[in-house]
Amino acid sequence: MKLATIADGTRDGALVIVSRDLSRAVAASDIAATLQDALDRWDEVQPALDARFEALEAGAVGGVHAFDPAAALAPLPRAWQWLDGSAFESHGDLMQAVFGLAPNPKGRPLMYQGMSDTFLAPTQDAVFPSEADGIDFEGEFGVIVDAVPLGVTADEAERHIRLVVQINDWSLRAIAPIEMKTGFGWVQAKPASSMAPVAVTPDELGAAWRDGRVDLPLIVDWNETRFGAASGYAMAYSLPELVAHAARTRALCAGTVIGTGTVSNANFREVGSSCIAERRGIELLDEGAARTPFMRFGDRVRMEARTAQGGPLFGAIDQAVVPVKP
Repeated sequence: MKLATIADGTRDGALVIVSRDLSRAVAASDIAATLQDALDRWDEVQPALDARFEALEAGAVGGVHAFDPAAALAPLPRAWQWLDGSAFESHGDLMQAVFGLAPNPKGRPLMYQGMSDTFLAPTQDAVFPSEADGIDFEGEFGVIVDAVPLGVTADEAERHIRLVVQINDWSLRAIAPIEMKTGFGWVQAKPASSMAPVAVTPDELGAAWRDGRVDLPLIVDWNETRFGAASGYAMAYSLPELVAHAARTRALCAGTVIGTGTVSNANFREVGSSCIAERRGIELLDEGAARTPFMRFGDRVRMEARTAQGGPLFGAIDQAVVPVKP
């Protein structure tokens, strides 16, 4: 099943069910008004949502309209909680080598709590105050859960993963080291993230939902030039393990979003990267100096993961970087 949120003049938009090829949609407001409403009542509403999705695919439902992924909001325009991991060891190891950081403790995934009250729409301009802040994109995957009890195991956590999403976790690299030194975590360095237009149930990934990971490349283009195509499978910790880590000492409310962190592969020199910081780190190691600049106003970044057969899945994130209006 595929779900999206369209603008209706409210803060949370209206829930629609989307066809597998992302060309058509049908309203779901009589089942659940918003995606958050659906997540709050998932066991109650899932059968009706599934049935309407199958009817949409079969051409057996009325009220169908064209779906424009570029006009959709984020599936969750705001979420109760956004927790982002760093589950790709190749990325972490590279950053440690470049910046002389202490190794991360083994057996414990990294995770921070980010800004959740806004997720930008997939084609919404990303607004920043200054190019000097080191504007960087970070392509990643994520999951949205229903209510997760405190202390679940990874096996139990997987049963609470209701939707898989694609995320651009915007970062301001010049500010991050300053905030890291405070020991209090990120605030200014982590503005609002973006989501691709469509959230999908894990079964929509088929064999690409493997070991609690998205086994697909995330294609990243910067100013229409290929920047990376790293696979989402190479996680040291699966998404269910990240959910269980987050829930070790607290229950998670329905609608919590948990991210993988920057998608990265050990052969990053061949497949490319999902963020500029990683590219700059490779240059520092290989050439002694970083030469790739961070983003400038007017730049665009596009991210999309497609099925193994080349079909659409989440739709694309395609955003321009723009300055704050005076």
